[in-house]
Amino acid sequence: MGEFDGLVAAVTGGASGIGAAIVAALRERGARVAALDVTEVEDGVRADVTDDASVRQAISAVVDRFGGLDIVVNNAGIGAQGTVADNDDAEWLRVLDVNLLGMVRVSRAALPHLRRSRAAAIVNVGSIAATAGLPQRALYSASKGAVAALTRAMAADHLREGIRVNCVHPGTADTPWIGRLLDRAEDPEAERAALEARQPHGRLVSPQEVAHAVVYLASPLATSTAGAGLAVDGGMQDLRLRPR
Repeated sequence: MGEFDGLVAAVTGGASGIGAAIVAALRERGARVAALDVTEVEDGVRADVTDDASVRQAISAVVDRFGGLDIVVNNAGIGAQGTVADNDDAEWLRVLDVNLLGMVRVSRAALPHLRRSRAAAIVNVGSIAATAGLPQRALYSASKGAVAALTRAMAADHLREGIRVNCVHPGTADTPWIGRLLDRAEDPEAERAALEARQPHGRLVSPQEVAHAVVYLASPLATSTAGAGLAVDGGMQDLRLRPR
């Protein structure tokens, strides 16, 4: 018997990268999982987190298919580069619409179903950018900082309803988005080496490592963990190692 046997999970952005790793990790542990994404995926449900009607239809489809909903992983997100002066208002609104309001819409639609669960949990995917100042990431950092604050507020609001809310903060992960950034760099190998070097363990974080952290926070064995932000960043936030 797995700890997630009988539980139903919905993972936004579940078609690739960290989301796909989370879907796989939950399924391996016995959960029935629906990947919610704008991209069609096998056994998934199409959902656009910027569209409230689309989100509500997707959550209803998951509940209709599996008979309930116990776990929501708010993973869908997009990136942005630049200083505070480099992104116009439209780009700020676009990124916040996905990274912050997307989580709001999904959580809001899921709450009535989670209140009926015996093991309800929401896990939001934040970022090292929420807890450390990174260059050329003003907009992205603002969106993920808001996710960290939202997580704590949601945890306070819903803990006594039996719904735990937590957040995982990945460091720079080896995902398709990072791959595209590297491809656009003047020297992709040098840029990758720089990204690896700024994480104390000397490499990019794997999607599977982030997924394992999400699994812990979502687990019915973690009933005393609420309002937490779990770093999966190779020590980037808190460690200060001497140069090699």
